[in-house]
Amino acid sequence: MSTSDVGKDGLKGARPGREAQVGRGVRRRGRRGERAMVPDAEFTSYYGKPVLNPPVWNSADIAAYFFLGGLAGAGSVLAAGARLTGRPTAARALKASSLAAILGSTAALIHDLGRPKRFLNMLRVMKPTSPMSVGSWLLAAYGPAVGGAAVLDVTGLFPRLGGAATATAAALGPAVTTYTAVLAADTAVPAWHEGHRELPFVFAGSATAAAAGMGLVASPLRENGPMRSAAVFGTVLEAAAASTLRRRVGFVAEPYRKGKAGRLMRTGAVLSAAGAGGAALFAGRDRAAAVLSGTALLAGSAFTRFGVFHAGMQSARDPKYTVVPQRERLAARAEAERSG
Repeated sequence: MSTSDVGKDGLKGARPGREAQVGRGVRRRGRRGERAMVPDAEFTSYYGKPVLNPPVWNSADIAAYFFLGGLAGAGSVLAAGARLTGRPTAARALKASSLAAILGSTAALIHDLGRPKRFLNMLRVMKPTSPMSVGSWLLAAYGPAVGGAAVLDVTGLFPRLGGAATATAAALGPAVTTYTAVLAADTAVPAWHEGHRELPFVFAGSATAAAAGMGLVASPLRENGPMRSAAVFGTVLEAAAASTLRRRVGFVAEPYRKGKAGRLMRTGAVLSAAGAGGAALFAGRDRAAAVLSGTALLAGSAFTRFGVFHAGMQSARDPKYTVVPQRERLAARAEAERSG
């Protein structure tokens, strides 16, 4: 209720700071310098609640699940290549790291689910349209293969069976590396769903760089040539896919650049670039440089996965990332119907 009044002597009882601000802080438009009279809309929802309920996933569990699964899958592919090209130490190290990574990834998933029984329940049926169902069966098939490959290599028992296990793990590795990207993109979370075309390539490049980093850390200099090439390839693929995602989805890509997710993504990009540069220039001559480069690649991949996770959460909490794309799609559909 206003307490001011207008009399013959002017305005009485006015409170300072209550005057209408016309066009304040709004860009000039047009040749004559007109100012917009209505401020930009703020996207809110009833009772201040988000349009979407963000996933209840725990960041420490699911982002680690993304990273470790990618490290395992890409590591199996590089391990098979090292075995075929006569690099036994590198192959053994990558098999062991892939086994450790997939065990850690599965443990993180089960911890987020709450009870191991919930993971086993997902194996009761096979649903090809569900990325989670397909992923559960992938893990169930990949785990024994990578475990057999690592154990039989270390013990030297049943070399033919070990070779078959290595080949099976390598064949399943690319799917294990990228299915988590499909799982995230299959949700309604804007930053993930809108980037469904590029996100698997981001994950594939990030995982390849991480596995190459592990190979650089664990391999002798005489065997790390393919790891250095894989480090450069993975880093370039990740950077190109991430850049394409940000350019194509436009406005919805803001969470990848802002806030906590933006800081994580930038840190990951810097570490990956530094690791790839060190791998290409110095890791073939100096053992310390190889270890440092490999560590930077591993850290860069982890930062990227955590950045992608938090970008999704940020976009789910802010209604504008859901409302604006919906309006644009409706407008485009209406325009197509009119022109058709």
